Amino acid sequence: MEKLKILVVDDEMRMRKLVRDFLVRQNYEVLEAGDGEEALDVFYAEKNIALMILDVMMPRMNGWDVVREVRQNSKLPIIMLTAKADERDELLGFELGVDEYISKPFSPKILVARVEAILRRANKIGDGAQVRSVCGIVVDKTSHTVSIDGKKIDLSYKEFELLDYFMENEGIALSRDKILDGVWNYDYFGDARTIDTHVKKLRAKMGEKGECIKTVWGVGYRFERI
Repeated sequence: MEKLKILVVDDEMRMRKLVRDFLVRQNYEVLEAGDGEEALDVFYAEKNIALMILDVMMPRMNGWDVVREVRQNSKLPIIMLTAKADERDELLGFELGVDEYISKPFSPKILVARVEAILRRANKIGDGAQVRSVCGIVVDKTSHTVSIDGKKIDLSYKEFELLDYFMENEGIALSRDKILDGVWNYDYFGDARTIDTHVKKLRAKMGEKGECIKTVWGVGYRFERI
């Protein structure tokens, strides 16, 4: 079986080596870049990159600008690394379409676990495809597409996973902590308002069907047929 490719972007060679060594042990093929411009060169040159691990502060082009350009062309899962534990940076990352956000220093084992969680949910590893259909909303995990009443809508990776999770748990009141654990797939120590930001954007993209996502005051959210 062909190894999955992961692009690791960091201007610190020691950090790249640390991450690479742990990923290689898990049988991933690791590509490296030392700055943002080099990262984009590799991104455009290489085929079938499964995931990018990207530092924020780098010379020539920072991580935010890399994400902006990648998102114009791809929904490639991205894990952002940063030495800054700033909530504003974290929210900016999610607004741009970053899938995970990890502050340095971090445990390489935890990083690998998050990589595998993202790839599993993106159907790169693990179980096969699933299709969910509720109230005219069709989520196809094979093609990673969503359609509403036959019309495709464009969702970010996390918006897609959030909608799929809501539909999987139709009729159940889900707390923000439970949603974070179910969608982000790890113990998240940031602000649970991240969920509210994603739900607001998801509802807007869903149009009238956004009303399927009900706010449960004092708890979180519940997906219901309308």
